[in-house]
Amino acid sequence: MGQISENILITNEIDAQLQKIFEQKDFDKIFVLTDQNVAQHVLPLIGSLADFPAFIITPGEHNKNLNTATEVWQFLTQNKASRKSLLINLGGGVITDLGGFAASTYKRGMAFINIPTTLLSQVDAAIGGKTGVNFHNYKNLVGTFTQPLYVLVNPLFLKTLPFQHFRAGFAEMVKHALLSSPTDWQLIKSFDLENIDYEFLKTLIHNSIKTKLHYVQQDPYEKNLRKALNFGHTIAHALETYFLDRQMPILHGEAVAIGLIAEIYLSNQKFLFDFNKVLEISAFISKNFPSYDIPYQDYEQILSIMTHDKKNAFGNVNFTLLKDIGEPQINQVCSKSNIIESLNFYRQLSMR
Repeated sequence: MGQISENILITNEIDAQLQKIFEQKDFDKIFVLTDQNVAQHVLPLIGSLADFPAFIITPGEHNKNLNTATEVWQFLTQNKASRKSLLINLGGGVITDLGGFAASTYKRGMAFINIPTTLLSQVDAAIGGKTGVNFHNYKNLVGTFTQPLYVLVNPLFLKTLPFQHFRAGFAEMVKHALLSSPTDWQLIKSFDLENIDYEFLKTLIHNSIKTKLHYVQQDPYEKNLRKALNFGHTIAHALETYFLDRQMPILHGEAVAIGLIAEIYLSNQKFLFDFNKVLEISAFISKNFPSYDIPYQDYEQILSIMTHDKKNAFGNVNFTLLKDIGEPQINQVCSKSNIIESLNFYRQLSMR
């Protein structure tokens, strides 16, 4: 189960894998990018990184911006990094997105390795070659498509993760299961978030990464099929910006949970996705994720934010919806009234 692709590996032996990579590749310098939490809890567990210069940022989505990217470029410049150097991104989605962006643009591109330490980054952010930073509170508005040299995934790192962040990553696994098959959906439904079985989790992580790769490998630059992975995210990204503007930031996975409920409702409206399944999926997500109040009077603001989504084209707000579990439909345009209905559907669920 360890080797998923040529450059993605699930392993409890990160040190040994890094040593193999260092022996096979000729890097003139090696650097580490991480945050304060990971530097305290995970970095000491990887002995082979101890001797390399590390740039440590304060944790949080608010640091995923051009100012922090500039600081990373300055760090690399001061330490005489070259295009033959390597940057190791050790952390969650903020670190892998930011580090990948900084590496892919520094001197027009240096190699980087992602070692994701959160569930969200292990199944999503670190996989697939999307890098980027937020700009003026818009998610990932500036970035590149650049594949990491390797992605090394150790599920045991998740034992250091606060439950809220673990749960946030689980939202992406729910999305992948719904995009994959009824079998994967049933597996995800059987996972107990309150009593984590790490062996079973390894299987679910493996399945989740395989689903993401299925779409990425066929469409690396998101021209067509890869857009399926945006299921739940059109509304989720708008809500992230909305809550950030209100100085009440929520985790990406918490926004995705809301987005999945709203967009599974839109799938019923657009494709007659079985409403019993809509209720089943929505109930499962509602049971496992926190509820947020989205006042009616703020719907217009949320709809306005959606118009800035980078997935849009020709003035339309683009959605990925489901005809059925495992049958995504990309490039779907929904009416304003249907989007409002979907937010109302979530609002009614959250108030129960």
